[in-house]
Amino acid sequence: MSNPAYSAALAMLARRELSERQLRERLERREHPPTAIEEAVTRLRASGLLDDRRVARAAARVEAQVRSRGRLRVLQRLHALGIAPEVAAEAADEVFGAIDEDTLLEAALARRLRGPAARIRDAAHFRRLHQQLVRQGFAPSAVTRALKRHWRGELEQE
Repeated sequence: MSNPAYSAALAMLARRELSERQLRERLERREHPPTAIEEAVTRLRASGLLDDRRVARAAARVEAQVRSRGRLRVLQRLHALGIAPEVAAEAADEVFGAIDEDTLLEAALARRLRGPAARIRDAAHFRRLHQQLVRQGFAPSAVTRALKRHWRGELEQE
């Protein structure tokens, strides 16, 4: 017997990788019965087509390497995808084990300091940069250290 929820889930997963929670929500929105959704999820998990660990690693890599997000922002994103906290932490540890977070922070800061205003102008600019980088997921203490290095570097060059 064919399960329409399973067929719909396969079509969704063929388009893009989804977490279990995302898949369940989409199937519910399409008004599939809860028992059919449960059966579809169980079959997909058993076959390896639905794997939150794989989704977490891929999303963490994209957030860190492509979007230059810090660890905290990566964990927020994984939580938003419905990834369990321990799985999210594992994925973040794996991704940030291969990336130097300070280099990532420096690259994010460099992008903000290019152009005609390629330096930290004043204390208000310092605070604005600090807020932006913290929202991007970098640890406040690491952001402060990086900004102070650039601030001092600018002062020494003048």
